[in-house]
Amino acid sequence: MKKLLSIFALLVAAGAARGGNKIHYYFTRPVNNTVARGENAVYLNNCAADTLAAYISRAKYTLDIAVYNFNLSSGSAVTTAVNNAYNRGVQVRWIYDGSSTNSGLAGLNAGIPRLGSPTTSAYGIMHNKFLVIDGASTNAADAIVWTGSTNWTTNQVAGDYNNIVVIQDSALAHAYIAHFNMMWGGSGMTPSPSASKFGPDKTDLGRHIFTIEGKRVELYFSPADGTNTQIQNAINTADKDLYFAMYTFTDNSDANLIMAKKSAGVYVAGIDDSYSNSYTPYSTFTAGLGANFKVYSGSDLYHNKFLIVDQSDVCSDPLVLTGSHNWTVSANTKNDENTLIIHDDTAANVYYQSFYANFTALGGALTAQRGCSVGVPQIVDALAECNIFPNPTTGDIHISYTLNAPQTVNVELYDMLGRRVAILADNNLQAAGQHNLDYTIAAAGIYLARITTGAQQLLRPIVVTTH
Repeated sequence: MKKLLSIFALLVAAGAARGGNKIHYYFTRPVNNTVARGENAVYLNNCAADTLAAYISRAKYTLDIAVYNFNLSSGSAVTTAVNNAYNRGVQVRWIYDGSSTNSGLAGLNAGIPRLGSPTTSAYGIMHNKFLVIDGASTNAADAIVWTGSTNWTTNQVAGDYNNIVVIQDSALAHAYIAHFNMMWGGSGMTPSPSASKFGPDKTDLGRHIFTIEGKRVELYFSPADGTNTQIQNAINTADKDLYFAMYTFTDNSDANLIMAKKSAGVYVAGIDDSYSNSYTPYSTFTAGLGANFKVYSGSDLYHNKFLIVDQSDVCSDPLVLTGSHNWTVSANTKNDENTLIIHDDTAANVYYQSFYANFTALGGALTAQRGCSVGVPQIVDALAECNIFPNPTTGDIHISYTLNAPQTVNVELYDMLGRRVAILADNNLQAAGQHNLDYTIAAAGIYLARITTGAQQLLRPIVVTTH
């Protein structure tokens, strides 16, 4: 089967995404863009592995990988990308959980050094899912962190409900590497089990607050950094609405705090995986949230671990909390985990698009919350939102976009390698109002539509399936 290059690779080839290009969010299950405010959430549509491989293929110097479970085949795009990086001289280090199967490790080049976490009763699990690319490069633009809830397994990158965050920031990358080195036992290429520190033996390195594209980003590693305190601090900031999405929710102190926010007038809704049904928070939410609490019990896993606060109210402090950390005592006290808190109304709304799709798919209904009337960013762009349908498609596409004022417009399509394959509008002066274009793409794959007006552009991925 022809492999599809990731949406990210197209974004890099065709230009920066609207609203900035240092933080990207991806989801492994469908999202609902009808509730978007300015930026559409991206559903990878079975392309998470290809997206990961595309990032790995960018590496010039180093790859530091800490992943709980890896079972992708030796011929997978990810395994191939890692081996290719190693073969071209990239220094690769790999930490895995010692109690998990990690069958995919057998497909890696035998020269790649790796270290398994302890399997003693005092330790939990090495539950991270992060990758640092070129973190120590002298060019700060090279450094990239990939993290979120997604393990590198066949079902996790396709069937299960997961989210991915990719951040281009040297300072953040250095913080991740520092914790990697603590587990590795040093900064060299050979691990030092005698010097390595996992779980309760790790220390707080104090690198928690970052400013990335003007956004406040917080980073915490369990158990040294008191992550559950930070989770509860984030919950406590909710003024208008709060949404949680969790695979394993066993800590009732978090559940009680959420219910206290509901009692204070905050609109609350949540999703848990059925794995959590035997724990106290399930009963707490079933009784306290009623129809605003849904349980996923399908054949896949609802594997997300995220919190959205005040996505409807830009006058508050909208934020997203995500990472590998389930809301359990073990995650807070025994496991190696990482958690990001991103203070940004766009991030909060992007995650809400995913939550909304998940919640309504489970038969739920959410009530829209009204935010403040002062300070809400006004849409002043000349180019309003663009719609492309059907998407996915077997080839025929309809592109619709609206101009708020007369503008000179370019509309281009790029293929999987970043090559321009079509020009649908070439520097055309177009009137205000809606414009429509039809086009047929001959070959299956992932494409990118780029619509440009002056200094502004919209980028939209298009998935073309086999005819």
